[in-house]
Amino acid sequence: MENVRDPREHFNEEPRHDFTDVVVGFIGFAGFMTVVFAGMVIAKALIS
Repeated sequence: MENVRDPREHFNEEPRHDFTDVVVGFIGFAGFMTVVFAGMVIAKALIS
């Protein structure tokens, strides 16, 4: 039976870029919240 957990067989399958993932997520969420904020400002301007 093969050793499925042998690290020599599974090198670099899914590279991890943790800091890049955090930065992309932060910028994406900040952009989304900016769009939501702009939408609320426009909605308030149209109501009043």
